[in-house]
Amino acid sequence: MATTADFRNGLCFNHNGDPWKIESFLHVKPGKGPAFVRTKIRNLTTGRLLENTFTSGVKIDVIRVENRKYQFLYAEGNDYHLMNNDDYEQIMMQKDFIDNVQFLKEGATVEVLFHADEGMPLSAQVPSHVVLEITFTEPGVKGNTATNATKPATTESGATINVPLFINEGDNIKIDTEKGTYLERIK
Repeated sequence: MATTADFRNGLCFNHNGDPWKIESFLHVKPGKGPAFVRTKIRNLTTGRLLENTFTSGVKIDVIRVENRKYQFLYAEGNDYHLMNNDDYEQIMMQKDFIDNVQFLKEGATVEVLFHADEGMPLSAQVPSHVVLEITFTEPGVKGNTATNATKPATTESGATINVPLFINEGDNIKIDTEKGTYLERIK
C-alpha cells in the first residue's frame, strides 16, 4: 500500500476495481482545510482520462508493472499488432492505448507496459525520439523571411509536423514524440 505522498507520473494503481495510470498530479495545500492531490489519471482498460482529487494521505493499491520491448508489425484499422523479439509472441493493442501513435512506423520498437501479476498488456509507449522520412512538403523559397519560419510536412508514418524551410522531400528528420516537434535533420 502506498499513499498520495508516493504519487509520480506513470504510477499504476487500482482504483474502483480498475487499473489506472497517473498522467499528471499536483499537491495542493490550501490556507484553510486539509491538503489534497489533484490528478489526471487514465483508465488502462478503457483509455478514458479522468480528473480526480485525492485527499492527502489516502492509501492506494499500487500495481506491479513491467516494461517489455515489442516490435510494431502492422496496423489493421484500430488494431495494432506487436511482436516480442525474444519469443515471437504477438499481441494486439487498440490505437487508443498507444501513446503518440502518429509517429509509429512499421518495424519500430515500442515499450509495452504489462500488469506483472496478470500478464495483461496495459499500454504502449513510442520512443521519445524517432527518425522519420519526409514524404511530402512544399518547397521552401530562399529569402522568404528573416526569422525562423516553418512549413508543414508529412512524414512516412502519416504525421504532419512543422519543419524549417530548408527541409525537402526525402530528408530524414529526428522528431521529439512527446511534443511532436522537429529536432534536427539526419544526414
